[in-house]
Amino acid sequence: MVSTPAVFGRRMLDRMWDEGPGSGPVAEFRGRMLLFAAPGTAQRLPALLEWEEWDAHGRRRGRTGAVPPLLCHGTGDAVTVPALSGGAATAAPARSGSRWLVAPDTRHPWLPGPEVLLWAAVRAARAAVRISIFPPADQDANVYDVSRRR
Repeated sequence: MVSTPAVFGRRMLDRMWDEGPGSGPVAEFRGRMLLFAAPGTAQRLPALLEWEEWDAHGRRRGRTGAVPPLLCHGTGDAVTVPALSGGAATAAPARSGSRWLVAPDTRHPWLPGPEVLLWAAVRAARAAVRISIFPPADQDANVYDVSRRR
């Protein structure tokens, strides 16, 4: 499972559904997005993010610019997720902010691997940072109209 800040996780989820293969179950809990991933993703994804020069601690800026921290939870980690069934707990998710965005609807859902999550994270980060190929305009520059000749 990969835990991201809510807004960045939503951007990743949008990328995965709009331009990619989709996603497995996704929940929102306490301001974080929880993306369920294939087994082994928690061990592999941090290495792929490091290779991509991903730096969530602000020590240096990689190719993706300033990026939020991604927390990878693997075997042995305990993570709280929203309840699956309705019943008496239907009003609680609205107050607590925990809910399923993509509910697990099958016993064995498709789960994205580390490569798919890397792809979505990098594209979400790059889409948030606009890079211009033009230098910034000099506000104090003198501009002359050269279209008219005398």
